[in-house]
Amino acid sequence: MPEIFVSPDTLDAENARFAQAPLRQPVFLNSVPKSGSHLLRNILRMFVPVNQQYAADFIQWATLPQHRHAFDPARPSLSWGHLFFADASVVETAHARRIVLYRDPYDWVIARARFLLSDQFSGNVEHLKNGEIAADELLTMMIFGLPTKLPSLNAIYELNAVAWLGARARLLKLEDLTQAIATIDTPEAESFFATLLEDCGIAMPQDWQERVRIGADPAQSGTARGNLTGVAIDLPSKLGPRHKALVDYHAPGLRAVLGYS
Repeated sequence: MPEIFVSPDTLDAENARFAQAPLRQPVFLNSVPKSGSHLLRNILRMFVPVNQQYAADFIQWATLPQHRHAFDPARPSLSWGHLFFADASVVETAHARRIVLYRDPYDWVIARARFLLSDQFSGNVEHLKNGEIAADELLTMMIFGLPTKLPSLNAIYELNAVAWLGARARLLKLEDLTQAIATIDTPEAESFFATLLEDCGIAMPQDWQERVRIGADPAQSGTARGNLTGVAIDLPSKLGPRHKALVDYHAPGLRAVLGYS
């Protein structure tokens, strides 16, 4: 199994600075991997008592049986992970408020490549870090996947995001979340976070801005782009026309169904 190496954060201690109202219903933060999972999690951790945060693991399809109790309505918790849309995941999370976070597939290709190259990731693709693969080749691998090693872009988005469009869930774009953080002093940002918190069953406190700023601090996330180390290949900041065309060929209609033009 791949391993992720991150430094511990201080959000539990930060959380104690604020009055916390208990959750009345489980909340599950589901996401496409490399779509701001830690950012959303860290922000919402500032609004939930630490003893109601299920921090045992990022819950995934393979580990779902071990973590079913995270969704127990008798013991409401905030949990997070990357769950496929499937019978077991729908049944197990039936009593939870579900948030599903994703990002533009064009940007995801670069984010995935950067993370797999970093010191923070260790798995079955260590050979990609030897510097012998060109950036264009690596980005193509991120789109089409590698047999027996990496699932394709379409395979990941299909069950981690698109299928959840047909389920009871709040769908959330990373771009909308980061825009609200960047414009936190505006009425639009207040409306965004009020709706997000309401979807989680959390009443919006007057000090919501300070909590969001603390949770969104990149220093609290070991997988934030600026905290990744060891990336030896120079990757572009934006996907170029050729690779955008490959994404559209590989997953036609994907960006449109997710709300990207």
